[in-house]
Amino acid sequence: MRIATWNVNSIRQRLDHAVRWLGEAAPDVVCLQEIKCQDEAFPREAFEALGYNVAVHGQKGFNGVALLSKLPLEDVTTGLPGDDLDVQSRFIEAVVSVKGAAVRICCLYLPNGNPPDTEKYPYKLGFMARLRALAARRLALEEAFVLAGDFNVIPTAIDAADPAAWVNDALYLPATRAAFRDLVHLGLTDAVRATSDAERLFSFWDYQAGAWQRDLGIRIDHLLLSPQAADRLIAAGIDKHVRSWEKPSDHVPVWADLAIAA
Repeated sequence: MRIATWNVNSIRQRLDHAVRWLGEAAPDVVCLQEIKCQDEAFPREAFEALGYNVAVHGQKGFNGVALLSKLPLEDVTTGLPGDDLDVQSRFIEAVVSVKGAAVRICCLYLPNGNPPDTEKYPYKLGFMARLRALAARRLALEEAFVLAGDFNVIPTAIDAADPAAWVNDALYLPATRAAFRDLVHLGLTDAVRATSDAERLFSFWDYQAGAWQRDLGIRIDHLLLSPQAADRLIAAGIDKHVRSWEKPSDHVPVWADLAIAA
């Protein structure tokens, strides 16, 4: 079973890219972020024509997440628990089952948090605390689950081409990285780092300052696996070439293969 995550930065602008990449990579489950549309405007027919079931938690103009799955999506829920006042569409989860094996897929778009001296940064840290609480509850069930999405976190210096350029950014502040470590240290596995310690593994290149042309990227899109999912991890990777397509998203797909026959 291939599970992938991709911040498409507007699904309507990137629909052709999404269809092209799905044809190439043939993932079984896809977590999409920043779809930037309401539920009724999501182009579900294009994905259903490719054999995918679709679940959407949209928002007009920005944010928004969606799940695509070749397997039925069961027990779909939206919104990260813990803050009834949070109306931003940043979280959707569902269960996919095949041949007796079930995996819960949690798709998230974690807040950017910039500028750090505004209310946006406490919101980011609060979201991360709520995510940690959810992960702890899921881990207690001892079931396979995956947290996948745009975390807007650069975990370590190796995950940035130029770490010094990010020292004052909400993606790399000490409190951000500490919150991410606290999440992982619950017992989760970073799929990409579990399969490679290579440098220059990036998932995002800014549109500005020739970041793509100079390979000044960062790794902020992650798949974190529970022990029951990590035990089945076969491979993981980043489809960097997608960033070279015409009018691309600034993010590229990240994926993990689990030993579950889909």
